[in-house]
Amino acid sequence: MQRYLPLSLVFALLASSAAPLPAADMDLVLKAEQQRIDAVAKASASTISVFAGAAGGGSGVIVSPDGYAVTNFHVADPAGNFMKCSMPEEGGKVYDAVIVGVDPVGDVAVIKMLGRDDFPAAEIVDSNGVKAGDWCFAVGNPFLLATDLQPTVTWGIVSGVHRYQYPAGTLLEYTDCLQTNAAINPGNSGGPLFNAKGQLIGINGRGSFEKRGRVNVGVGYAISINQVMNFLGYLKSGRIIDHATLGATVITDSEGRVVVTNILSSSDAYRRGLRYGDEIVSFAGRDVTTVNGFKNILGIYPRGWSVPLSYRRDGKRYDTIVRLAGVHSRRELLEKIGSAPIPPSPEEKPEGEDDGEKKPSRPAPTPGHGKEEAKPPEEWKHLYAEKTGYANYHFNQEHQNRLRKALDALGDWSQTSDSWEMEYSLVDNDTGVIHIDPAVVQGKLAGVNHNIEISGDLTQKLEPSGSGGLFLALYTWKRLLRQPFEKFGEVYYLGTAPRRDFNVQYDVLVGLYDALEIRAYFDRDTGELAVLEMFPESDADPCEIEFSDYREVGGYTLPYRMVVRFGDEPFDIVTVKKWNVLPSSEGT
Repeated sequence: MQRYLPLSLVFALLASSAAPLPAADMDLVLKAEQQRIDAVAKASASTISVFAGAAGGGSGVIVSPDGYAVTNFHVADPAGNFMKCSMPEEGGKVYDAVIVGVDPVGDVAVIKMLGRDDFPAAEIVDSNGVKAGDWCFAVGNPFLLATDLQPTVTWGIVSGVHRYQYPAGTLLEYTDCLQTNAAINPGNSGGPLFNAKGQLIGINGRGSFEKRGRVNVGVGYAISINQVMNFLGYLKSGRIIDHATLGATVITDSEGRVVVTNILSSSDAYRRGLRYGDEIVSFAGRDVTTVNGFKNILGIYPRGWSVPLSYRRDGKRYDTIVRLAGVHSRRELLEKIGSAPIPPSPEEKPEGEDDGEKKPSRPAPTPGHGKEEAKPPEEWKHLYAEKTGYANYHFNQEHQNRLRKALDALGDWSQTSDSWEMEYSLVDNDTGVIHIDPAVVQGKLAGVNHNIEISGDLTQKLEPSGSGGLFLALYTWKRLLRQPFEKFGEVYYLGTAPRRDFNVQYDVLVGLYDALEIRAYFDRDTGELAVLEMFPESDADPCEIEFSDYREVGGYTLPYRMVVRFGDEPFDIVTVKKWNVLPSSEGT
């Protein structure tokens, strides 16, 4: 274990004239100093300065070698679709960057640095391990001083952890954040907060400033890197991201318990059994002891994630998995982005301008001492596509194309016949055949004949009973395989998200067909379609099919095992004995 001397002791030893410093202690001092210098150099290499012309600028940090970088929403938003970013390498270099995705509620944005695929990326660690009193340092572009392309470093300690900052009348809500006395000033926003080893623990975003001086007073806040990593897969989708709600409100009762005071009957938490008066014990694997603590945990997850929930009623503990809803409707989120300024701090009400980083009173300097301001570079214009609800639809299309290729790698589905046939057996050895045709799905299951016509109100055709709509789910699965996404219906890439195992994430594709919504979960290692969820309505449980035992037969790789679930209960396990999927030239 490395031995570190407290800085106060170092200064005392250096200042003492009573006796020369022992050689061993001097070696420790010099070693500690060199370790700090090395950590700063390592961390600074991944730090970027964001310049947005007259709109201001800020800071950021690269999180992967292919150029994805994290900054604040309130830094990226005024910069537009393209911006100039500098790095300190070799005396400083300026790169073009393009917007990817934004999280206006959490004040996070992802941009992509352009021009190479071997950027120096920050080393990321678990920010839950950070403790008050840990040494830390911030690297960034305060007051846009980095016109020489070299960032500023400030040193301090972590002053507090798991801080909650109220929205203050805007979208912005900082939850579970880190507090530091390392100087964070206007321009540091979006930049990294590192631990003493130069490992990334947070993204600087807010500071408590003097009202007139606009200078740091020793209270700054950083978004935990754990929150950023939870959202990163969503942000890479190019979308405008919303945060999550449980669909329930809580208070601390007279006994100090966190209890439910109201709950929406349409919420997944309600369907999983949570009721008024229940005590919230644990959420997402973390103990809940206060209302702010609960808000802290909830605030670091995006809409649509499934997370563990434990609650207690009448002395009995219940453990379940809940799917989180969104804080805002899609329309509300887009409207608020266009109308709600984001202040740097709830305490700060500066005169004249809402944020010195966004709207400076004079034109901001450009990087490289007078190089031209950021404009959409001709060579990179193809990397931006506009679409309502997206920060940059281009990146969503890229992920859609990637998952389409993963499906097509299993067979040339577009050349299969319109009718598919599946011979199967169930857990109780019942056997049968299901026909999946273009306009009807029919077959006998558990002794009951079903004939589902693909017309009319599909939300009412959820046979077999208790399955949540297995036959319709099979129909949408087949349609997803055979149809180009643009013909399936509205299709988009959601991002990465977990399901029942909170530690395993999937690539998630969402498709809308008629009134039905499907979510297709792809294994990130194999590319196989692992799970399909079919929702007849947004506030209903889906029919879930877990696919496995893929085998190649006749040029097509198909699943031979399907675990079907609905709600909290498994419906059945379908073992496929034979697939009849013929090329269209051989089909009927």
